[in-house]
Amino acid sequence: MTTIGVLALQGDVREHLAALDRLGVKSTSVRRREELDACDALIIPGGESTTMWRLARTFELLDPLRERVRGGMPALGTCAGMVLLADRLLDGAEGQETIGGLDITVRRNAFGRQTESFETDLEVTGLDGSVHGVFIRAPWVEEIGDGVEVLASAGEHPVAVRQDQIMATSFHPEVNADDRLHRLFLDTCC
Repeated sequence: MTTIGVLALQGDVREHLAALDRLGVKSTSVRRREELDACDALIIPGGESTTMWRLARTFELLDPLRERVRGGMPALGTCAGMVLLADRLLDGAEGQETIGGLDITVRRNAFGRQTESFETDLEVTGLDGSVHGVFIRAPWVEEIGDGVEVLASAGEHPVAVRQDQIMATSFHPEVNADDRLHRLFLDTCC
């Protein structure tokens, strides 16, 4: 049985674990290398990308995360998770690093500060009906590389993308009871 890990350094960990539980998927929190090693795929939740990066560095998880993702481990990143999975980052904190693996350039907090957070319905390739997107200090994709598929856009900006076994969204699919995006990730890569 496939085990999906949820990076549990900070952010919407419980919400992703609950979505996986509703889908009947074996899941676990990931805070240490041995927990990462026990996973077949990984979700990097929404939260604060700079805090997650710093904690990953502190707990000596950044390089193992890079190795696993670049080695082919399926990954889903939501909001801050998109920032961490991007190969290139704009408007990051000084010295901020990413895990990488997704050939995109992401602009951190692109939709604005907390007060500019918003919700909207999105059409997502591969899903019937709209998905309610919750954008909280969300990034957007500035540039996509070859092989990156745009699954959804808000205005002119891609907000859901997929490349091989990696998916990422600017919004938070984990905060409502609609688990279709998690299912799409699982169906696509696992």
